[in-house]
Amino acid sequence: MVLTQNSLSTSTHHQQTSEQTSAWRGLIETYREYLPVSDKTPVITLLEGNTPLIPAPSIANRIGRDVKVLVKYDGLNPTGSFKDRGMTMAMSKTKEQGAEVVICASTGNTSAAAAAYATRAGIKPVVLIPDGYIALGKLAQAMLYGAEIVAIKGNFDQALQIVREMSEHYPITLVNSVNPYRLEGQKTGAFEIVEQLGNVPDWLCIPVGNAGNITAYWMGFCQYRSVGKCDRLPRMMGFQASGAAPLVSGHPVEHPETIATAIRIGNPASWQQAIAVKQASQGEFKAVTDAEIINAYRILAAEEGIFCEPASAASVAGLLQVKDQVPAGSTVVCVLTGNGLKDPDTAITNSDSQMQKGIEPTMQAVAGAIGL
Repeated sequence: MVLTQNSLSTSTHHQQTSEQTSAWRGLIETYREYLPVSDKTPVITLLEGNTPLIPAPSIANRIGRDVKVLVKYDGLNPTGSFKDRGMTMAMSKTKEQGAEVVICASTGNTSAAAAAYATRAGIKPVVLIPDGYIALGKLAQAMLYGAEIVAIKGNFDQALQIVREMSEHYPITLVNSVNPYRLEGQKTGAFEIVEQLGNVPDWLCIPVGNAGNITAYWMGFCQYRSVGKCDRLPRMMGFQASGAAPLVSGHPVEHPETIATAIRIGNPASWQQAIAVKQASQGEFKAVTDAEIINAYRILAAEEGIFCEPASAASVAGLLQVKDQVPAGSTVVCVLTGNGLKDPDTAITNSDSQMQKGIEPTMQAVAGAIGL
């Protein structure tokens, strides 16, 4: 049996019809009434959004007590991450304003999304990356999309400071998550979860790096409640890598280190907004070790059939760490922010599978190799 996105949506009580799904028009056209766009806004889209909410029974079994766990797999967006949600909005507004050059700092996913959507809009993309601290899959995307890439001898936080200063002194538009239109686009992930579940989950577990996404999801849930699309709000649980956990420790991390490159950030741009989300939702920030992240990464792949990038697995790693705190019968959604194909080196390094080489090209030889 082949599971299509429609069949997955049906199993999670998706409210859209198959006709609506097949005619998906991208986030801006779908959620226009909730976004700061007008008839004059040129819509720059790659038909992002409409990503599946997938039941995760193996993870739920580890928690027990009738807890339901689902994962929002944003790795199925056009460039392979949740960044596309924000970039369709940021680039549409940038085009509307007549800008010719955009710039961003990135650990990888932002660079890929910015380059793709800028190219789509006919705008020049410039990307600053921390030299040696970006997964090759993400770098390859930005390069092929045609971005001008500058690798600095420093970390992401330093790169972000540079691009912020450049946007103030040169005719260039910043498209990191400090750009408010980025969060406006990213809040649509919350809209989709409400529509797919029929309400909000009891808990939302999410990886936290620059802290824009947890802020955006909260914006989305609050907006949908204000218009009667849902009747309550979730508890927001943000998980950082232990080597890059400034929101947990309460102070910036000068030299952040983690295998999860997408959240290797020591001074989040949306720090204050994220703290406000934690307080308003009675949520928490917790740190997960690289070992916990890789364990969750492997469980998702080997038991759920879902290949996400390591940083994405921080949401599941965190849930497993605090599983005894989850009330019985709760519904939990873990956000998986990026596709595993972004970082094949980590996948190969951490796989239990062994490749047998040098096998003769006969049925008997292959049967013997696999123990038949």
